Amino acid sequence: MSKLSSDTLSEAIDAILKYSKEKKRAFTETIELQVALKNYDPVKDKRFSGVVRLPIAPKQKFKVCVIGDAKHIEEAKAKGIDAMSQDDLKKLKKDKKLVKKLANSYSAFLASSTLIRLIPRLVGPGLNKAGKFPSVLNAGDDILEKVEQQKASIKFQLKSKKALCLGVAVANVGMSHDDVQANVTLAVNFLVSLLSKNWQQVKRLYVKSTMGPSHRIYGF
Repeated sequence: MSKLSSDTLSEAIDAILKYSKEKKRAFTETIELQVALKNYDPVKDKRFSGVVRLPIAPKQKFKVCVIGDAKHIEEAKAKGIDAMSQDDLKKLKKDKKLVKKLANSYSAFLASSTLIRLIPRLVGPGLNKAGKFPSVLNAGDDILEKVEQQKASIKFQLKSKKALCLGVAVANVGMSHDDVQANVTLAVNFLVSLLSKNWQQVKRLYVKSTMGPSHRIYGF
């Protein structure tokens, strides 16, 4: 049973969208869900992690790179998607700065199933540390559909053993009110499902746009 009030959330979204129109920016602001946990020990309790696909992709600017075999590289390039080969990764020579630069150049990565196990050996832990270890691309997969899946997917995971807060981009101010509400609602309920004690471990929830004030939607 969700404890998220649809009325409270709706009012917060109205305020965010109104503020973004009054204070027009040169870019499309992201709307972030901010979470504060309670009754959770990040050291002793089981670490939670989960990925969910939202109804609408939250970020307008989202760039994916395919690390592929010859077939996937050819298919990706034909569809206007950046691609790299195993040899391209070897050229980085596990240089931390080069791997970090690669990680920062893309929002997400896809890798052919035949290559995915080789990636740590080729580039070290850099992509994993950046939270951008590739998702698997199987032989029969539709690359465009996999890219769309990446664009619409968000991941919940605490970044350190000391953290009790996290923030995830769940929408943007260019979306309609209903689409923002659908994305936030799904994201919140999915997060709660990852927690062993569900709502008992949620202290507060906020939503805020990149440049706007935060709005509390749950907790006191």
